[in-house]
Amino acid sequence: MTSASAPLAVAEAGPSLLERAEIVGRESAGPAAAEVDRLARFPHEAVDALRTHKLLNCAVPVELGGEGASLGELCSVARILGRYCASTAMIFAMHQTQILSLVRHSTPGVAAFVAEAAANDYLIASATTELGTGGDVRSSVCSITRDGEVVSLTKNAPVISYGEYADAILATARRTVDSPPSDQVLVVCRREDVTLEPTGEWDTLGLRGTCSPGFVLTATTSSDLVVGTAYAEISSRTMLPVSHCVWSAVWLGIADAAMEKARSYVRSAARRSPGVTPPGALRLAEAAAVHQQFSDLVTSSAARFDAAVSAQEGTDRFEATSGMGFSLAMNNLKVTASTLVVDLVTRAMLICGIAGYREDSPFSLGRHLRDAHGAAVMVNNDRIMNNSAQLSIAYRGTL
Repeated sequence: MTSASAPLAVAEAGPSLLERAEIVGRESAGPAAAEVDRLARFPHEAVDALRTHKLLNCAVPVELGGEGASLGELCSVARILGRYCASTAMIFAMHQTQILSLVRHSTPGVAAFVAEAAANDYLIASATTELGTGGDVRSSVCSITRDGEVVSLTKNAPVISYGEYADAILATARRTVDSPPSDQVLVVCRREDVTLEPTGEWDTLGLRGTCSPGFVLTATTSSDLVVGTAYAEISSRTMLPVSHCVWSAVWLGIADAAMEKARSYVRSAARRSPGVTPPGALRLAEAAAVHQQFSDLVTSSAARFDAAVSAQEGTDRFEATSGMGFSLAMNNLKVTASTLVVDLVTRAMLICGIAGYREDSPFSLGRHLRDAHGAAVMVNNDRIMNNSAQLSIAYRGTL
């Protein structure tokens, strides 16, 4: 009698992407959130946890050392983190925008850097704003200069989020000293090749842990780390839609946290008076309907981007994402989401009443409200709507 073959060993799957995000939020980001906000300090413990759980490199393609996460998955992670600490979530979101900009517009030198970043869990920041441009990220005063294979630039940036803590910074500059302001390139600058001279402090109403003061950035890098694609294309096809999606997911996470507190408050009131519908229950139902619309908007916008990218594999990969209708939709996402988050947190505060207004209450919504108000000024809504107004005149399709 022959013995049966031993069953093949099956590798035990580790926690999923969303399970890891929940662990980071619950064990690291959440417990430190109040102190991060109060002291306007960088959330070291949360970012360390993002590294430990391999969440910084999750959008990097598998062949370069990542997990190839979709934008929809990134938004789900950002939403979870936003529920615990908006500053941590926004750092994650901005980092992923930079990663995808490099992945989707890669050259051999840039691809090698992405693989290096994935292997070492780099945190990547950006310097796209500049004094003298009126806040227009599609315009640069500074330019790169070339000396053989060495590239250098100096940029006076009014904001570089978490720049002091990043392992690399992506900076925009004019292509040459003779180029017009709109002829920009994106340059990868490793932190050891960057000097940051502070020009201000970071003492803001909300999102205080992003640590985003101004700096004069002086950097040298190699020519193979100047992204070959024009920044105009990188911005319209990747950076703008990705940033608007992941930012909106962070704001949705803030709304999630506010709704959780509102529900908890109404339930506690119901337990105190059995059989009596609490006064805040109707407001809660109304807020829940808006919250569902907000969630659906973020989910569908990310799915729209992922579907466009998937459909274009092997063809003109950027055709749909560079269309006028797509740009309008992503502009509308940002403006709508940044409005809804303030609306929902305010509704939650009305439901919780003085308990939501107090800073020493378990139902306190002060940090959430302050963070929510940052959404409208992260690329000012007026600037975005002015751009949409011009696009709307020319656009003849349906969104």
